[in-house]
Amino acid sequence: MIDYKIVKRPLMTEKTTILRETDNQYTFEVDRGANRVEIKRAVEQIFSVRVASVRTMQNKGKIKMRGRIMGKRKDWKKAIVTLLPGERIDIFEGA
Repeated sequence: MIDYKIVKRPLMTEKTTILRETDNQYTFEVDRGANRVEIKRAVEQIFSVRVASVRTMQNKGKIKMRGRIMGKRKDWKKAIVTLLPGERIDIFEGA
């Protein structure tokens, strides 16, 4: 069974585009409770690719002001997935 709750969405920025083109690394927002093994298994099943390594980082939500009221965005987790040579994820191509 493929667990789509682990990988939430791909991250598309200038920096992630450079990583994708030069180092074959793809960046995703993932569930905060997921570990590297679960992320690797989910990416391999969802996109039918072979993963070489996974790096993760916890991002703190920004504090924002709305008038005089202070609020905070949610904390989230980012995963940088390195694919084996010759592998690629087609959803990113042409974006």
